[in-house]
Amino acid sequence: MDKKLFVISGCSGVGKGTVINEFMKRNSDDFILSVSCTTRKPRPNEIDGVNYFFISKEEFEKNIKEDKFLEYAQFAENYYGTKKKYVQQKMKDGYNVILEIDTQGALQVKEKMQQAVLIFIAPPSFEELENRLRGRHTEDEVTIQKRLAQVKIELERSLKYDYTVINDNIERAVEEIESIVRENVAG
Repeated sequence: MDKKLFVISGCSGVGKGTVINEFMKRNSDDFILSVSCTTRKPRPNEIDGVNYFFISKEEFEKNIKEDKFLEYAQFAENYYGTKKKYVQQKMKDGYNVILEIDTQGALQVKEKMQQAVLIFIAPPSFEELENRLRGRHTEDEVTIQKRLAQVKIELERSLKYDYTVINDNIERAVEEIESIVRENVAG
């Protein structure tokens, strides 16, 4: 049976990390979470090859020129990207691959691998998401406004996704993703 690439994206504060972690706990026999490359320095407790592949800016740019990435982007002076070879090897090894990236990267992946399945995790409403972001009490008003502007862009891009899962309840969201996966792996 052919293995598939599932790309999961969601707005900041929507709980995609929690949903993906719960999905992986239940489905780790058949699925692997993709590891991206980055040029940023490792944070304490981050492990090369587990959290990210930490590479130099020069090596990253060489890989861009050689078209070795399914997707990549630059944020705050650092590159982030997913290597084609890594994803293809994990699929050959018998795993379905989950790739957790932003909407811009997801649409790049879809261009290079049309068979990739794009799943967007959405908030119950824009107002609910704003309440979640404000409820964290971790960011100032300027940062919150930037995040909310980005959310509107991501929601617009999500219209190009194959599926949208509303995260109003983690258990239900995970079950919906499992249903989408079953439908696509069996099909």
